[in-house]
Amino acid sequence: MSAILLDGVQRAAEIRDDLRREMSRAPLAGAKVRLASLAVGANVAGAIYARHQAKACADLGIELIPHVLPEGVEEEEVVRCIQDLNVDPAVTGILLQRPFPPGINARRLQAKVHPDRDVEGMNPANLGLIVYGEPRLAPCTALAAIDLGRRAGVPYRGRDVVVVGSSEIVGKPIAFLLLNEFATVNVCHVETRDLASHTRDADFLFVAVGRPGLITGDMVKPGAVVIDIGVNRLTPAEGEPERTVGDVDAASVREVAGHLTPVPGGVGPVTVAMLLRNTLRIAKKGSGYFSERGSGTVSPERETEPDPEK
Repeated sequence: MSAILLDGVQRAAEIRDDLRREMSRAPLAGAKVRLASLAVGANVAGAIYARHQAKACADLGIELIPHVLPEGVEEEEVVRCIQDLNVDPAVTGILLQRPFPPGINARRLQAKVHPDRDVEGMNPANLGLIVYGEPRLAPCTALAAIDLGRRAGVPYRGRDVVVVGSSEIVGKPIAFLLLNEFATVNVCHVETRDLASHTRDADFLFVAVGRPGLITGDMVKPGAVVIDIGVNRLTPAEGEPERTVGDVDAASVREVAGHLTPVPGGVGPVTVAMLLRNTLRIAKKGSGYFSERGSGTVSPERETEPDPEK
């Protein structure tokens, strides 16, 4: 067996095509959509991601407005900048560029972004709506990972899902979003004993911990869908180029899994596409896109809970 690769570059292009058509129709036709990007200091990795964001925005006609505060700025000054952007009528959405320098509380800053301008879906109010099964704006990486998992053509409903990694922006949102689809979800983390005994039972395996090669072929159920979310840059040996790898040992897992996301070229490009999708959802809010109870993205199948006694 050799796993089918789930091409994130192709999937991201499909999403952008859909969004481009959406922008040509009312109420977005002719609308000014502006995404404010806020960074503190210079960061090489963050700058690379920001360039991808700028290119994707330009492709759709979304204006990306960079705001860069100097390294060493007080956290309260960053908060004031966010508050100004929250009330700026020219701003559609707000994007915080990570990582922040030491001494800056990223979680606090994210909570200061107004939920209606939170393109990353990481304000506590938006995360809370996921728990209630009524997501409005969800974290982009979690959305991207789940979307790529669907490309395998296997429904999540009733499947065993294992998520390795319990972060607030990836692991936990994936778990709750898939619980809403009636998958059976097991979340593993740094204190999980005998990780392989859990991963071998997974029909879908999501991995996001930042440890290259953590998951090997002998830890994967034959035919499983493996979504590698990790991005790790390996220091090259002398004379060799820098390599980017995921959390999965692709060579061995590919011989066992049914589907696998590559790194690079998997979840990353789709994450940027989901950022654009969230931005356009915010832009449509004035047309009544959001109801009081959420965005209407919950599956109709979730109208009733299953009887645990059956």
